[in-house]
Amino acid sequence: MSSHLVEIFQDERLVDKIRRRLPYLFQLAELESSRAGKIGMEVGSFREKIIVALLIHKFGIKNVETEVPITEPEIDVMLYGQPISIKTKTGTSFSGVKLIWTVDAEMARQFRENYYPRCDILFVQIIWNATGGFYYIPLRIQEELFEEMGREEYIKLPKPGTNPRGVEISSNALSRLVRNGETKVIEINWQRREVDYNPYKRWVEYWTEE
Repeated sequence: MSSHLVEIFQDERLVDKIRRRLPYLFQLAELESSRAGKIGMEVGSFREKIIVALLIHKFGIKNVETEVPITEPEIDVMLYGQPISIKTKTGTSFSGVKLIWTVDAEMARQFRENYYPRCDILFVQIIWNATGGFYYIPLRIQEELFEEMGREEYIKLPKPGTNPRGVEISSNALSRLVRNGETKVIEINWQRREVDYNPYKRWVEYWTEE
């Protein structure tokens, strides 16, 4: 594997830190994006920032490009000039992971017709009170599986008349990618902590500054 991402999985101290810290940080992301006990869709953006911060921590800010044009729907960050997609999912199912967010049915069909895997994936499966994982899915095995399955089976379009807000990678495709022998994984025991957290505190502190 030529990607620098594999270095994360070879760094024993960092692997240990990911196992210890990621559940806590993702718990904070949920608290930050919750209202009246309901977690909002913006939790995905908070999680993405946490993973990007991990890359900066490991590789340095000069090697991590975060200003990716919005016209690049799959690419979330660049590492040493190489594109990376960050995906997160709560629960044991592999369904519901978006390749692109859109509510337009025609745009969804065009996306499937033109789609081809373009970048490495960092995928985090969150299973509270159980074991999930932090996965590195290399581009090459995505390409191989895409060619084997074909776009019709690899990509799941939204059902007509529904509003699921995106085109998904099929649960069969994602589960096969995760279980591929070349995919790297850090198993994580997802346990919540007792946290006294107020999402407004830091903003109040900014207001109180002179």
